[in-house]
Amino acid sequence: MHATAIPARPRGLALTLNGRRLRFTLLFSGVLGLLIGIGSDEHFLVLFRTVLVGLTAMLAFGLFEQWPKRLPRRIARWVLQVVAVAMVIPPTAAFVFFVTTPSGGTPEEERIHMKSFSAVAGLGVLVAPWVALGALVRQKEALARHQALTFELEKSELERQASDARLRLLQAQVAPHFLFNTLANVQALVDAGSPQASDVLRSLIAYLRAAVPRLNEPATTLGEEVALVQAYLELMHMRMPDRLQFVVHVDESARGLRCPPMTLLTLVENAVRHGIDPSEEGGRIDISVQRRGDRCVVRVSDTGAGLGQTEGGLGTGLTTLRERLELAFGGDATLRVSAQHPRGVCAELDFPAR
Repeated sequence: MHATAIPARPRGLALTLNGRRLRFTLLFSGVLGLLIGIGSDEHFLVLFRTVLVGLTAMLAFGLFEQWPKRLPRRIARWVLQVVAVAMVIPPTAAFVFFVTTPSGGTPEEERIHMKSFSAVAGLGVLVAPWVALGALVRQKEALARHQALTFELEKSELERQASDARLRLLQAQVAPHFLFNTLANVQALVDAGSPQASDVLRSLIAYLRAAVPRLNEPATTLGEEVALVQAYLELMHMRMPDRLQFVVHVDESARGLRCPPMTLLTLVENAVRHGIDPSEEGGRIDISVQRRGDRCVVRVSDTGAGLGQTEGGLGTGLTTLRERLELAFGGDATLRVSAQHPRGVCAELDFPAR
């Protein structure tokens, strides 16, 4: 998973005049101006004056939101913003009315203008600080959500890095586990003086040249896994030609599907080590890889010693594989191991077809 970048909060003039704040100010002051201008012959002029006063209050709110950068500890910035909004409205209203009111009017006209001024200034002083407080509350909530999202993304990125490191560690554990088991098989041939030891060692070297570079890759395909498994089984068949038979069935549509490296090989190696090797008669390993819609099912069954005859359980291979599948697919992959009748073990893996 890759972290999504969070856009930086605006600063300076971009913060003071951001679109959402500007739209709200125009809408709120416009509605207030329409209410004040009801019944007046100058309702459009009253609307214009109210909007100007509202924009000035917005500028004061934005100015003291960022300036000064540092305040004394006794003064909270939100208090400074609310007080500034309340104090800027009366002089602004007086200036706007002075500029927009023609001189030489009748006493009745002067009375109407004064009434309109008192309404704009009075309502502004009463309402604007509460609007500023509401904006501050919403701002704090937005900041909290922004910080929470930042923390979640950082946490997700750290979890992804930890999962990648854990997956690499598990794959590093798979490499020596498989290598030592295979070398032990070669040593058994050498100790027994088998003429096949040289051929097996030569095949092992060729196999490892192809297999080892893939151990550190985060993912491989089932087609590559099947090729490795066939080479591995041919090596094992050379060591015990009379005790091991195997059959591989693979859907062509499944060969390109992705899976963690050594997934199929771990199941097959487990069948050889804990199923075929402990059995005096040996047995047969059947491998099936099928794609079923958006799922892939891998089945490895053997007719070897069975669950009850193996010592020490099924080893660390399946435990490690389960952890790697959990890291690769989360909870969307399942690995089931069950006994077969009359003998043997079946390991079935179900994971998303990707």
